[in-house]
This record gives sequence, structure tokens and C-alpha cells, in this order.
Amino acid sequence: MSPDPDDAGGSARGDARYLRAALVLIVAFMVVEVVASVLSHSLALLSDAGHMVVDALAIGASLVASRWGARPPRGPWTFGFRRAEILSASVNGVTLLAIAVVMAAGAVERLWHPVAVAGGDVVVVALAGVVVNASAAWILSRADRGSLNVRGSLRHVLTDLYGFLATAAAGAVILTTHFERADPIATLVVVALMLRAAWSLLGASGRILLEAAPANVDLDEVRRHLAGIEHVVGVHDLHVWTLSSALPVLSAHVVVDDTIFTTGAAPRLLDALQSCLTGHFDVEHSTFQLEPSRHRAHEGEVH
Repeated sequence: MSPDPDDAGGSARGDARYLRAALVLIVAFMVVEVVASVLSHSLALLSDAGHMVVDALAIGASLVASRWGARPPRGPWTFGFRRAEILSASVNGVTLLAIAVVMAAGAVERLWHPVAVAGGDVVVVALAGVVVNASAAWILSRADRGSLNVRGSLRHVLTDLYGFLATAAAGAVILTTHFERADPIATLVVVALMLRAAWSLLGASGRILLEAAPANVDLDEVRRHLAGIEHVVGVHDLHVWTLSSALPVLSAHVVVDDTIFTTGAAPRLLDALQSCLTGHFDVEHSTFQLEPSRHRAHEGEVH
């Protein structure tokens, strides 16, 4: 059973609307924060601003990927462009990693050589950033969070939200105690959050790009369920992978008793195989090759 392209397109169009709204909020506040970071000499604010630049690029890439993912299959693109969202999520992870390394280097430098920071300005701008990112996160949470593309954008915004909270705390410390190193310490907190988010995104997108089985699918259990269906003698060449974050795919060679081909029961067996996958494993896109037991001698390596 193939996924309904109309459903996929409708979901992608809805996601695009939420992504656009979040992008407008992020870009508008980003400009304000860059100016504020320069005037206050705050590295923490600058790191947040740098992360917001990455947020804007990431959401923009997600928006493009969402539009591409809604395109129907055509020509050599037999699955359409559903995997565009995975490429976008990978880019999100890499950009988070890159900006984290740059910000970490600057924070370490300021730990050794503190710079005077306007704590009051930092608190005001950081709290405004909390409001903006909380609003953007709320908007993105209304989109399809089953999409790795949307989850990547939301992860960016949430990381920025937590970073602003750390920055506001640093500004309050500087304002009350004049401990200037609170600014780079807050930056390192933001860096740690960015690294955690990058690791999660790259791990999830990497599994899909390398066509690993979905984490929630036990291949041995799938094999046992299929082998337990009437007329099935054995299952081999079993492959389960994920085309996109919401589309698991399975293919398998199913050895059946020879009566299937003489009694006309093959269509009913295919229905039973597909119903098993849909009901037990939520896999709706599957391809089966039905084989008589004697066919195995004609195959090469099987697993």
C-alpha cells in the first residue's frame, strides 16, 4: 500500500504555514539582538544571535524541504522528494555543531580574559528572546512533529529558548555581583545544549540516510509474525528502512507452500501479510516476493 500523496501534500502545506510564521518572528528579533549584543559587549547575546541566524537558515531550509516533499512522484523520482526533509534535518544538525564550536572557542577566550558586559541590557534582551522563542516554539509545535524536518526546526528554537534563559541568568548575575565571567559561562551552557541537539538530529537523520531499520521495529519479531501466517514456509531477504520520518518501508522474499500457486490463494496471502504489518508494526508500504520452496536454489546469498 502506498502513502496517499494528497495527505502528504496537505501535511507539508500545513507545516509550511507554521514554518513561515516562526521564521518571521526569528528574523525580526535576530536583527534586534545583533544590535543589542554589540552595544552591551555580551558574548552570550552574540552567541544567541548567532544561533538565531542558524535558526533562520534552518527554518528556511525546512520550508524549502517541506515544499519539495509535497511534490508528487515523477520520472526517475519514484518516491517523490520525501527524503528532502531528512537532508534538511542533517543540515540543521551540522550547522548546530559548527556554530557550537565557534561559540565555545570564544567563551573559553573570555573566561581567561573577561570583558565588561552591560548586565541590565543583557537581561532585558534575553527575556525578550525568551518570549519570542517561546512563541516560535508554540507555533512549530502545532505542525506535524512526526516529521524530522519540523522536529529539527523545533529543536533549534527550543535550544535557543533555553539559551536565552541561561543568558538572562548570566545578565542578572553580572548586574548584581559584577562577575563578568558569568557571560562566557552562560555561552558554554548554550554550547552544551546545541551539541546535544546536534547529536540527536544527526543520529536520527543518519539512521534514515544509512537505511537502518526504524528503532521501534524488531526484525526478528517481524520475521516471526510473517512466518506464522498460514501457508508461509519461511521469510528471507527481509529489509526494513525508512524513506522519510513518517514512511517506513519493508520488502521481503516469502517462501510459501506450492498450493498457493495452484489454488489461487496468493492474493489472500498478500492481504494477510500486509494486514499483519499494518496492524502490528504500522508499516503500510511493503513489497513481497512469493516463492515456492524450490526457488531458493536459484538465489544467491540470502539472509
